[in-house]
Amino acid sequence: MGFPKMARVWQHFPRPVVKDIPAAVREGLSHLGIYSAIKPGETVALTVGSRGITNLQTMVSTVVAEVKKTGADVYIVPSMGSHGGATDEGQVEIIKHFGITEEAVGAPIRSSMEVVEMGKTEDGIPVYLDRNASEADHILLLNRVKPHTDFTGKIESGLMKMMAIGLGKHKGASLYHRAAVQYGFERVIRTVSGVVMEKAPVLGGLAIVENGYDETARIVGLTPGEIKEKEEELQQEAKDLLPKLPVEDIDVLIVDEIGKNISGVGMDPNVVGRVMSEYSEEPETPRIRRIVVLDLTKEAEGNALGIGAADFTVERLAKKIDYHATYTNAFTALLVRKAHLPMTFPTDREAVDAALNSLGLISPEEARVVRIKNTFELEVLEVSQTMLDELRGKEHVEIAGEPVEMSFLADGSLPKLKVDNRG
Repeated sequence: MGFPKMARVWQHFPRPVVKDIPAAVREGLSHLGIYSAIKPGETVALTVGSRGITNLQTMVSTVVAEVKKTGADVYIVPSMGSHGGATDEGQVEIIKHFGITEEAVGAPIRSSMEVVEMGKTEDGIPVYLDRNASEADHILLLNRVKPHTDFTGKIESGLMKMMAIGLGKHKGASLYHRAAVQYGFERVIRTVSGVVMEKAPVLGGLAIVENGYDETARIVGLTPGEIKEKEEELQQEAKDLLPKLPVEDIDVLIVDEIGKNISGVGMDPNVVGRVMSEYSEEPETPRIRRIVVLDLTKEAEGNALGIGAADFTVERLAKKIDYHATYTNAFTALLVRKAHLPMTFPTDREAVDAALNSLGLISPEEARVVRIKNTFELEVLEVSQTMLDELRGKEHVEIAGEPVEMSFLADGSLPKLKVDNRG
């Protein structure tokens, strides 16, 4: 049997951008009232997480400089649960990778896995807080608000999650993941962060929203009284800006690469529609019948968490898997199914052929096929000819060329999908 004809497609996503990062940070801090709330000689703990946030060093440096104007001492607290191997040094190395060092931002880093118990939630779950943060006169939160990869809700990743998972360190993060199986992730995050705001000196936080091009779209200062309501609004805004596939019904999705540098679970479930989590129900859309994954990024360092969301893969990827790293990540996050190895074929051609021939009565030439580089870079992709009429009616989609039959190199691999330009 043959393969479908594919056409190159260009997507245009909304692109709000903050042009002056320091000014936006200062505006957010002014909203929090730091210049009157923080007194000379007091201490301020500023949170920094483990996810790559665009302009993070500039944001942290600006916060440090503004806090110092009040006469207070400020220090950085790595706030990332059990990341970095759940060690003091490992967490320092992670934020160093993002350019957060004492020399770069003007504030010392106090990293510790020690926690203090702040109380219990209404469900009886102990609430833990980083000891260094608990000893400060004020805690300033800094985090990106975005869709999570393990669960869906009105709040997902953001300031509340940082108060729970991030500042809970390894002890808290491990407990909250287990509790989420029973109570749901959103409830655990809401109740735990509620106790933190009640018992700890949380001054407020800067909530960051990024657009679909990995640029800073908004920086908003939220007081403790505003966080619960406003974070829901920012969460919806972040979802609206999230890059998406141009259609909701797909027979075969070909993903050139997955990896931890692309998504915490290899390929973003918000894009492919396969959460496969004990914390959340599966989304209604997109509806993708078969997923083929062709490679693992170098940056993943063998961690192939997320491969279990695929139906077919190739030996090239399987040979790169570090099973210890993959399984450790899967157990920690309670995402066991996402570490399962799918049907594995010697070449791309054989894997794609298997996917196309598993669709029942739909012929390969009629199949709705989409090919992407990864779930982060969705501006340029390929779609099968049968979908072109549907895409012509979408304002944000541009068909960049005539469809040509899917072709493979002599070794059975697909030529690289170029996403840097339209050529």
